[in-house]
Amino acid sequence: MSQIKMDKPSLLKEWTAAFFSSKLATIGFVIAGLLFLGAIFAPLLTPQNPYDLLQLDILDARLEPGSRNGSDTFTYWLGTDGQGRDLYSAILYGLRISLFVGLGSALLASVIGTIIGVISAYFGGKVDAVIMRIVDLMLSFPSILIAMMILAYLGKGISNVILTLVILEWAYYARTARGQALAERQKEYVEAALNLDIPTWRVMLRHILPNCLPPLIVIAALQVARAITLEATMSFLGLGVPVTEPSLGLLISNGYQFILSGQYWISLFPGIALLLTIMSLNLVSDRLREVFNPRGQ
Repeated sequence: MSQIKMDKPSLLKEWTAAFFSSKLATIGFVIAGLLFLGAIFAPLLTPQNPYDLLQLDILDARLEPGSRNGSDTFTYWLGTDGQGRDLYSAILYGLRISLFVGLGSALLASVIGTIIGVISAYFGGKVDAVIMRIVDLMLSFPSILIAMMILAYLGKGISNVILTLVILEWAYYARTARGQALAERQKEYVEAALNLDIPTWRVMLRHILPNCLPPLIVIAALQVARAITLEATMSFLGLGVPVTEPSLGLLISNGYQFILSGQYWISLFPGIALLLTIMSLNLVSDRLREVFNPRGQ
């Protein structure tokens, strides 16, 4: 029996092997990993801090890719924007904000939504009915419209953007967690735990919740990409992050007015970075959905 246990691969290894068996998923994972590393180590990889106004020179505004800076100390490989920011530096720093907003909002929303969903499934009855009607109400409104209304009231700011995205996203986790928890609630191991007088909170957190995690991980990966898209949309419309700390969406917006004058690079390169980020996250999340779906296997 012990030999069988030693030869049997772990579930994590099986999931990992299944995930990387897809070339598209592997490419998406590599691209996402490189973007994450670039965002984390942006201060070490860039010649300029685009958020430090003292490092910006307005005379270097809207320079073409490959131009040298005014002091002739480094090259603007991707050109500059209207404020004289090095676009290469601005993209990596903007990527930090976009990923921070996406991951932060997804993490908070997943915790809140999962707890609410498990509570709804565990207690059922009126509690379940009230919570699910609230979830249905949240999912019935257009996300962009609600985000615009909230940010118009709260104002610009990274924390306000994260709060807005949490309000928009928690319902997705709540519905998914409820569906999984309802299936787990009827199983024998839960009944056995209840018969042993184990506290309710422990049954929910230690027995039901761990078995609900695989689909929630997939939802989280999808919601990170969705949160980055919504943040970019709000920043493009001028309702997201402040001008002094531009994200990818705001960088695209800054160059929009110069596209017709031939200065395409101001919006093009941040747009490519945003596209690669969302595409890689979607490739990863799609493969996770296939790996964690027993019917697909």
